[in-house]
Amino acid sequence: MPRFLLIGLIALAALLAPLMQTARAAGRGDIATSVDETDLEKRERIRLELASAYFAQGQLPTALDEVKRALQANPSSVQAYNLRGLIYASMNEPGLAEDSMRRALQISAEDGDTLQNYGWILCSQRRYPEAMVQFDAALALPQWRDMAKTLMAKGVCQARAGDLEEAEKTLTRSQQVDVSNLTAALNLAEVLYRRGDLDKAQFYIRRVNAVTEQQTAGSIWLALRIERKRGNTGGVDELGRRLRTRFPGSPPAMAYEQGQFDE
Repeated sequence: MPRFLLIGLIALAALLAPLMQTARAAGRGDIATSVDETDLEKRERIRLELASAYFAQGQLPTALDEVKRALQANPSSVQAYNLRGLIYASMNEPGLAEDSMRRALQISAEDGDTLQNYGWILCSQRRYPEAMVQFDAALALPQWRDMAKTLMAKGVCQARAGDLEEAEKTLTRSQQVDVSNLTAALNLAEVLYRRGDLDKAQFYIRRVNAVTEQQTAGSIWLALRIERKRGNTGGVDELGRRLRTRFPGSPPAMAYEQGQFDE
């Protein structure tokens, strides 16, 4: 029977930190603006913005070209090596991806974004213990601004490793830190469903599907399977109609038509 996991839905591009942080101009106490950028800093920033945009659109070779240009402007750019690692990972080049992350950490050993993204790359390679080390290092940083995202990535990785009990704890913490993170709610609902806690799973998937723009074939399919396990025939029929209407031809819709509910 086919299985449609929601567990791996992490937008890697969203894990990148903003390139330019508000800073104090040296010796003056002013807030730095674009006027304070050197030509090389401006070139690096523009190339990284283009690379991030191309990466988000799935144009990986073009994104890689822009990262290389950013590194020509600044060979010590942590952000460029970080993004290069994500691009290589998406190109199924794990060795090059890992090398990029290591080089970024050589420049800045406590860069939270690199630690988080390196953890995700290791998780994608099923190197789960090593991935946890990187996630925990990011979470241990004082006042880490993206704690909710890192907890979500760690929880998803724990679920991939089959540790559903710890995944539930971690994803619940992610929700507590940022209750508006519907991607974390989606993954938490999947973990709860797999653990057999249908009431809680229903609560979180309803939160996700209450936002029309957030609904996907996968999120509706999970809600449908939860209702089926609860014995709610009417709910299954309603969600099945929604699935066929909004996402005709999708794998979940086809599985529903064929009655393939079991994972």
